[in-house]
Amino acid sequence: MDTMLIRSSSYIISSPDYTQCPPPDKPEYAFIGRSNVGKSSLINMLCQNEKLAKTSNTPGKTRLLNHFIINDQWYIVDLPGYGFAKVSLGERKRWEKMIEDYLRKRENLMNVFVLIDSRHSPQKLDLEFVNELGKWQIPFCLVFTKADKENQRTVSANVKAFLGKMRETWQFLPLHFVTSSVKTMGRDKILQHIEEMNAEFQVGNADN
Repeated sequence: MDTMLIRSSSYIISSPDYTQCPPPDKPEYAFIGRSNVGKSSLINMLCQNEKLAKTSNTPGKTRLLNHFIINDQWYIVDLPGYGFAKVSLGERKRWEKMIEDYLRKRENLMNVFVLIDSRHSPQKLDLEFVNELGKWQIPFCLVFTKADKENQRTVSANVKAFLGKMRETWQFLPLHFVTSSVKTMGRDKILQHIEEMNAEFQVGNADN
């Protein structure tokens, strides 16, 4: 199967709440991870558009639900990171509610791509987050980022360790991708997966 061609990608809107997002008439894919996991770089690499999502060295720059339209057919949504952002407890609670409401109530959300830094051994925050998604029954994949920043053996060991941690409580493991924004590694596989889910969305909508 040929990789999906990305003909166009552009930023549309940042929303403080899922009810203010664009109409839910196109399939949508959310990207989330700890602050500084390389989310903007990954989105830009997938779309081959370095200016699409704003990359920043300051963790916690994304504070809203950011929609990008791809090929006029589907959406990427850049969600605020969880973890290190230096914000007040009140602000963090507001973020958490915004993200949870979006994830649980956005009806055209096809999949959440949870980004994990492949340079580190399993982190409690990441495991807690995927367990929440499991509890909410939200489909997700794991995307291990920055695979070019470590040797392959370390990356493989960290990926294996994370999946091993999940295996302790999960019967079925989600799909996972190992990526590098620098080397465009993992791009074809992620886009192929999105293409398959886009087709499912069309079939589902035809039935309604």
